[in-house]
Amino acid sequence: MPTRREFLYRTTAAAATTITAAAHAQQTQARRTRPPNIIFILADDLGYGHLGCYGQTKIRTPHLDRMAAEGMRFTDAYAGCTVCAPSRSSLMTGLHTGHTPIRGNEGGVPLLPEERTVAEMLQGAGYRTGLFGKWGLGDAHTTGVPNKKGFHEFFGYLHQLHAHFYYTHFLWKNDKKAFLANRHDWRREYTHDRIAQEGLDFLRRNRGNPFFLYLPFTIPHAELLAPDDSVAEYDGQFPETPFTSEPRMHYAPNPKPKATIAGMITRLDRTVGQVFALLKELSLDNDTIVFFASDNGPDRLNGNDPDFFQAAGPFRGYKTDMYEGGIRVPFIARWPGKIPGGTVNHYPCAFWDFFPTAAELAGATAPTNLDGKSLVPQLLSPTATASRSTGLYWERSDEKGGILQAARLGDWKAVRPAPGAPIELYNLKSDIGEKTNLARQQPEMLRQMDDFLQSSHRTARAQTSYPPSDGRRFH
Repeated sequence: MPTRREFLYRTTAAAATTITAAAHAQQTQARRTRPPNIIFILADDLGYGHLGCYGQTKIRTPHLDRMAAEGMRFTDAYAGCTVCAPSRSSLMTGLHTGHTPIRGNEGGVPLLPEERTVAEMLQGAGYRTGLFGKWGLGDAHTTGVPNKKGFHEFFGYLHQLHAHFYYTHFLWKNDKKAFLANRHDWRREYTHDRIAQEGLDFLRRNRGNPFFLYLPFTIPHAELLAPDDSVAEYDGQFPETPFTSEPRMHYAPNPKPKATIAGMITRLDRTVGQVFALLKELSLDNDTIVFFASDNGPDRLNGNDPDFFQAAGPFRGYKTDMYEGGIRVPFIARWPGKIPGGTVNHYPCAFWDFFPTAAELAGATAPTNLDGKSLVPQLLSPTATASRSTGLYWERSDEKGGILQAARLGDWKAVRPAPGAPIELYNLKSDIGEKTNLARQQPEMLRQMDDFLQSSHRTARAQTSYPPSDGRRFH
């Protein structure tokens, strides 16, 4: 017979176990009924062909390849623009670049209070929101800082010129400077690693409530610079053409630019793997939809050699170009149990589709003026239609205020490659490389495209660009 003390101990332990089990069941049920967590990982200047799941053979990206194998890989997905700031403006506002507030790429044009973001919508729907990485839509002391545009937490770069440097002496933590070890000893703290850690910490802290985690990493943008261990992964594997310094941006010479960019992309891939590992560790894997994309096509400056890596895939053009290579990007979505694994989707979509997609996922109401369409039907059903009822439109302002344009209607693509230039017309179904201009042979389609280009453009508001708040002393 058990003693009275043993009996009380066993009774108390059994009750505690019952309470713990009930609490666990309650938490599990709450997670099942609450809207999904949303993570959007954005690379910077990563080309369509930079990833193994899109045909890359020289750079190792096992975690992103696995993401595609376990989720959905889009073949006809587009960035918001051919350059950073307007592309990110499109992603955040749900408006294509004929309507989105920020059209130029100076890096100092801020969003205004009335210009609503997807983060503001999700915050209003009860999500905890965090941004870790490169913002580019409002510098310090402007109306466009992340904490005023829907993000509870921010850590990273505000001004995109700042984001050109990986060993800067500070980053921003909300509205305060967070000084790094590089302030006193250059090349001590690689910003990508610190930003990634801050993002993972946000995920840990917010496991108990719905969250929107936006991770706009800077890799492999601009300054080709990586820690020695990443460069060593590819050292000696490629023929190298050393990159000399770029005086305007003060980039350091790089004797191994190919090994560096390959190492940077693999490092980014490893970070994506850390995100998925943590989701699994926290039992959030099935409750979280993760998106991955790039903000535009691959760069060909500062030591980059996109042709060597076939970084633009089968497409013509690079970053800044209105051809497919400048705007068609990798886009992968993963949500175990909801998105069928190993699915390849040919539905044409673009950054401005994310806002309405997030709204539907969150059970929130999106603004009625958005250009995007929710992708939830395409994400959840591999048999959903691959056609799109609305066209896609892009524009970019050059340094003189001229407009470059592009549009896609079905399989037809129109390009105005320079301000005032004649419209070029291509059939992407038969000419994915945009080699044969059919403008003369297809006058009716050319007229239709001309009308679409004109009707899609709305005069931009004043693009007042503020100089970097800390001058150019970022590095």
